[in-house]
Amino acid sequence: MSVKDKVIQIIAEQGLLDVADVSLTATLEELGIDSLGVVESIFAIEEEFDIEVPFNANAPQESEFDISSVATIISAVETLVAEQT
Repeated sequence: MSVKDKVIQIIAEQGLLDVADVSLTATLEELGIDSLGVVESIFAIEEEFDIEVPFNANAPQESEFDISSVATIISAVETLVAEQT
């Protein structure tokens, strides 16, 4: 399974959605994922990929990790995974 597919699966689980309902252009808010869900998604991504996500839940807009859409999350995770190897 690709990074993209795993991230979409994690986001779908957090939003209690079907994977098919997770659009790349959607924001987490549009998918019904609240701030707690965002944090839980970040933890799940860290655990799944064994990476550390530079995300500050207290100041998400100041984080290096872009959560503005599903596509930007996937891109950021792909970068972190690539840097790890």
